[in-house]
Amino acid sequence: MENDMFTLKDVKVGQTVKVVKVHGEGAVRRRIMDMGITKGTVVYVRKVAPLGDPVELNLRGYELSLRKADAAMVEVSGCSDEEA
Repeated sequence: MENDMFTLKDVKVGQTVKVVKVHGEGAVRRRIMDMGITKGTVVYVRKVAPLGDPVELNLRGYELSLRKADAAMVEVSGCSDEEA
């Protein structure tokens, strides 16, 4: 995967990416970061619900479901095999 910047919402099932930045402000940004999505975290997109929302992620050794609206606030880049 190329190292272009995009959001977690755009990542396809089965891809592994690295968090570059969490956008948003206030309580929403804090909630996303409290769930473990912080700069440098490696995230694997496990599956997407049939209607596209939410997205199921694997990160830091646990599974997390995240709404597409929240996933759009997380900027990510491609991840090399060594980082995954």
